[in-house]
Amino acid sequence: MKSKKFYAGLLSTLLASSVVLGACSSSGEEKANTSDKVTVDVFQFKVEFKNQFEDLVKKYEEENPDVDINVKTVGGGNDYGASLKAAFSAGDEPDIFNVGGPSDVEDYRDYLADLSETKAAGAALEGTLDSVKDGEEILGLPFNQEGYGYIYNKKVFKEAGIDPASIKTYEDLEKAVKTLDSKKKELGLDAVFALAAKETWVIGNHLANVYMAPDFNHSVLEAFNAKSAPFTKSEELKRMLDLQAKYSVEPVLSLDYSQQVEQLFSLGKVAMIQQGNWTYNSIYDIDPEHAEKNIGMIPIPVEGFEGKLPVGVPMYWAVNKKSDEKEVAAAKEFLDWMYTSDAGKTAVMEDFKFIPAYEGYDTAKIADPLSQEIYKYASEGNTIGWVFLGSPIGWQEEVLAVNMQKYLSGESSWDEAIKNAQESWEKSRQ
Repeated sequence: MKSKKFYAGLLSTLLASSVVLGACSSSGEEKANTSDKVTVDVFQFKVEFKNQFEDLVKKYEEENPDVDINVKTVGGGNDYGASLKAAFSAGDEPDIFNVGGPSDVEDYRDYLADLSETKAAGAALEGTLDSVKDGEEILGLPFNQEGYGYIYNKKVFKEAGIDPASIKTYEDLEKAVKTLDSKKKELGLDAVFALAAKETWVIGNHLANVYMAPDFNHSVLEAFNAKSAPFTKSEELKRMLDLQAKYSVEPVLSLDYSQQVEQLFSLGKVAMIQQGNWTYNSIYDIDPEHAEKNIGMIPIPVEGFEGKLPVGVPMYWAVNKKSDEKEVAAAKEFLDWMYTSDAGKTAVMEDFKFIPAYEGYDTAKIADPLSQEIYKYASEGNTIGWVFLGSPIGWQEEVLAVNMQKYLSGESSWDEAIKNAQESWEKSRQ
C-alpha cells in the first residue's frame, strides 16, 4: 500500500481543490464511506491544463464512483523532476506520474509498469512511443504532440510593417526585431521580447534544443546514446540568446513563465515570446479575442534548417508498477478512458487544446491557431527533433541552463559555459 505521506504532501503543497480535499479527509466517517474505493494518486507537470484536467477527473469519478483520483500538479516556476524525485525519496510514490523520454525511463525503470496492452498504447501514432520502449514493453503513454517557436502578435507586426512569412533567417529576424524596437513606443510595447531566463527549461531545454538537434540527426535516441555533446552550433545559440536578452524586458534572469506569458505577451506589452502551443489556454483566459485572432508562430531560425519547427512529445504518462494491483489497474483504465473514450477525446481536443498523439481523432477540429500551425508543419515534415529528452538526467536544466544563466549574468564567458556543459555530459556518460 502506498505511503500515507502522499496525502499530507498534497494538503501542504497543492492549492485547494475539491478533488484533493475530498480524498484527503481524515474523518472516520469518510474512511468508512471510501473504504471500498480505489484511490489513484496523480503527480503531473503540465500547469497549463491543470484546471481542465481536474474537470475531466471529476467527470471520470462521476462515471466511476468506485475510483477516487487525487491530482497534484507541479510545474511552471517549479522543478517537476526534482519534486518527483523528492516524492519518491520520501516514500510518497504516486500511482501515475510523468517521464520525459529515455533518460527518465532509465532513471525510473524499476517503477514503470508495462502499458503495451492498453488501448491507448495501441492507438498511439507511429514514432510517438519510441522513447519509452524497452524490448516489447511500452513504459509510457504520450501526453500529446507539441511544438514551439516565436509566438508573435499579429496586430503589432502589421502596424510595424513586418510580414512574418518573410522571416526565414537569423538576419531576417534581427532586422524585424530592430524595426520593432525602433517603434516600440508607438506600438505600446515595453520591449520586443520577454525572455523568461529564470525558467531553466525555456533556455536549457527548448532554445538549446534547436541548435543541438542537428548534432544528433534530430533523434532523441541518438542523443541518449551519445558520449558527448558536440555543440557545433554553439555560436548560433549564443547569438540567438543574446538577441532575445538585448531586446527583452529586464531583468531576464528573474522573469518567469507567468510574467512572460500572462503579464507581458497576453496584455500586448511585448511583440514576441519564445514559447509553444501549451500557452494558448493561459492567453485565452486573459484575452479570448487576442488568443483566437491575433497570435501566430514562426520558427526559430537555424542555419540549414530554416522554416522548421521543433515538434515532439513533451512528456509521457507512467504507471507505478509497485503500487497495489488494484491501483495499477485503475490507473491504466483511467488513462485509456482519457485518450480513447468519446468524452476523453472531446476533452483532449476541445478543453486541453492538445494536438493528439493518437489515432481516432478528427484533426480538423484542432482547437487553436498555434496548434493548427504546428500540426501543419508536422504534417508537411518541416520539423526539428526534440533531442533534449535524450540528454543525461538533469543536464539540460541543472547544468546547461545554469551555465547559460551565468553567462547572462556576466559570471562566465560563453566558451566557459559550453565547456562546463560538455564536460558534465561526458562525465555522466562514462
